[in-house]
Amino acid sequence: MPIFNDTKVAFADKSDAQLRKAYWMFKMIEQPTLTKLGTSVLNFTVHNNFPFVSGIVKKTLFEQFCGGETREESMKVVKQLFKRGVGSIFDYSIEGKEDEETFDAVCKEIKDIVRFSVGNPAIPFIVFKPTAFGRIDLYELVGKQAELTSSQKQEWDKVVRRFDEVCKLCHESNKKVMIDAEETWMQDAADSLCEEMMEKYNTETPIVWNTIQMYRKGRLEYMEGHLQRATEKGYYIGYKIVRGAYMEKERARAVEKGYPDPIQPNKEASDKNYNAGIDFVMSHLDKVSAFFGTHNEISSELIMDKMKAKGLNNDTSHIYFGQLYGMSDNITFFLSDKGYNAAKYLPYGPVKDVVPYLTRRAQENTSVAGQTGRELGLIKRELERRRK
Repeated sequence: MPIFNDTKVAFADKSDAQLRKAYWMFKMIEQPTLTKLGTSVLNFTVHNNFPFVSGIVKKTLFEQFCGGETREESMKVVKQLFKRGVGSIFDYSIEGKEDEETFDAVCKEIKDIVRFSVGNPAIPFIVFKPTAFGRIDLYELVGKQAELTSSQKQEWDKVVRRFDEVCKLCHESNKKVMIDAEETWMQDAADSLCEEMMEKYNTETPIVWNTIQMYRKGRLEYMEGHLQRATEKGYYIGYKIVRGAYMEKERARAVEKGYPDPIQPNKEASDKNYNAGIDFVMSHLDKVSAFFGTHNEISSELIMDKMKAKGLNNDTSHIYFGQLYGMSDNITFFLSDKGYNAAKYLPYGPVKDVVPYLTRRAQENTSVAGQTGRELGLIKRELERRRK
């Protein structure tokens, strides 16, 4: 029996009613046409303040994939997860706004999360998206080393200041912070900023962690080059290693603008690249720590095997495993049950503001081969087990 198939462990905290609701929801998400239509209607109705919609969303998609509308509301989930040895990573999931007032407000929220979580081992990481602190077009210009206007320079200085304020506070609070990866055309600037923050705050231990998307070409080479720079400058590296989430968007833009597709040609190539990332980390544990964000059972087992071969304790501070809240409980709770460092990304925010995140999550579940079917199969098996 595969090691991640213990549904009794995976769903120990879920009632029959919760499992049936989750089954119905994943069944809906499984249909690409229905998902596309549903997410379009959902975005429209919420954007136009249809009063009854928020309540429906909160009881379905929101309840499945989010902790609550506020940090305080989400603490019920945090405590429940931590009882079973699983950490929570607050993810303030406001997307799609590009004004300075919002950027400052999100920066304040992230700093509040840091202060809120000080001394609480149930919240092992802080996280933010680069585009939560600045416009994606500005990142693209900086990454291309384009000549900025004076107002653009001032705008970029504010982005750098927001990064620094959060990373400095995390350093002072001894809290690790992960900076998410986004679209390829803005990532060069984000990588440079992450390296700048690491050089400043990772001299004793990895406080600042960058995100590496292994469905991209050239990321292994980036890590190799980065390790050389970090060794020369004397700081430690933290990486969150993921496959990636913008494949269709990336491919479409490459065709539209006539540049080479930056994404691996197929899933097999992405998987091979991800596993090469695992090998890279395991070969450089003296300088590199990693948070492996994956819903892939084969990759998870491979990491465990390599840890064992290296003689590492399951709870070594160099290796973390992470999955999204509401998904892959079979992996998360198996790992925590065996004493590995396991955590859930826990999105939160007002229902209306989180809808873009929720619809993207639904679409990703539809497009990732086998993901939704696996969730459905596990839930069905647990419901049948309980009936016996």
